[in-house]
Amino acid sequence: MSDESLPPDENRRKFPRTPLSLLVQYRFETFDEFLAEYSVNISPGGMFIRTRDPREEGAVVYLQFTLKDGSKLIEGMGRVVRVNPSDGDADHPPGMGVEFVNFDEDSMALIEEICGARATRGKPPG
Repeated sequence: MSDESLPPDENRRKFPRTPLSLLVQYRFETFDEFLAEYSVNISPGGMFIRTRDPREEGAVVYLQFTLKDGSKLIEGMGRVVRVNPSDGDADHPPGMGVEFVNFDEDSMALIEEICGARATRGKPPG
């Protein structure tokens, strides 16, 4: 299958997306306080955060999230690379795609582990 036959969003992706609903705290350069929204999916390259108030493409964001058991904090810098408008639908929920640009090795290893474990199980996250 050639890239031309894929939907436009699919042929730009470097990594497969793993569905993951996780509370993500984030802060932009101009905010002193963290905002909190839920992720829709994650990959080793980034994540999509559901929000009705996304920032513009190119905005830099500081991200923090923890595993459900609270044992590990994952944090780093990202860049908004895609924005879905607030009138999105089920296939394109409102929010922003954030590319990971500066995460430490431990955080990236944990993200890859999360994605790999969910792909191996082959069942929806819970």
